[in-house]
Amino acid sequence: MILNLLNLGRVPYSEALELQRQLVEAVYAGRIGNTLVLLEHPPVLTLGRNASRANILASDEFLAYRGVEVHEINRGGDVTYHGPGQLVGYPIFDLRAFTPRLGAVDFVRRIEEALIRACGDFGLPTARVPGRTGVWTLAGGTVSERKIAAIGVHIARGITSHGFAFNVEPDLRDFELIVPCGIADRAVTSLELEADPPPAMEAVRNSVARQFGRVFNCQVLSIDSLDDLLRRADDPAEPATAHADL
Repeated sequence: MILNLLNLGRVPYSEALELQRQLVEAVYAGRIGNTLVLLEHPPVLTLGRNASRANILASDEFLAYRGVEVHEINRGGDVTYHGPGQLVGYPIFDLRAFTPRLGAVDFVRRIEEALIRACGDFGLPTARVPGRTGVWTLAGGTVSERKIAAIGVHIARGITSHGFAFNVEPDLRDFELIVPCGIADRAVTSLELEADPPPAMEAVRNSVARQFGRVFNCQVLSIDSLDDLLRRADDPAEPATAHADL
């Protein structure tokens, strides 16, 4: 199975929503295969289906002053912050394409596994916490419950959207704007703080792509752009510009 990889740099959140919509329709129609989008966002707060507005601690006026957008979206989970230095991933997968077909919980567990392995690539032990979706750091062999990656997905017609936010080198003070994921008694952290030496964003992107390929048993192909991906899907004679990333 092929996993298309789009590395898009920094993208406004509204544009990323439209990108996901196009990809979901293309995957559902069978025009393209499973696709992983990796990018960063300008500062933005997103509220999932289960979010409480009370978990945004800053006023609307302060958010506007800081240039922080707020979006209510259809993923699971509560309120999440995205911003520069955070690797955001949108796996647009057809769960019906896997044998056996993946369920929602298995899909989320595999995302966690890919991110746990990526942390391991940089010498950072991490783990799951029962009842709390995401990836958490370890200290002394036990879970320290500092969250390094948040996960929230949406699944419709068997196609996934939204995904994960992996703290690589963000300004963690921005998380003070919210109660992250509605969890008030646990801190957030980053690879920059936890890994020695701190990895560069490019190295983390490559690691995450590689581990997604391994966990989902796919060959990862890096694609230049969404237009290139859709053009080649609609015209098989179009010269391929993708190259193997692994």
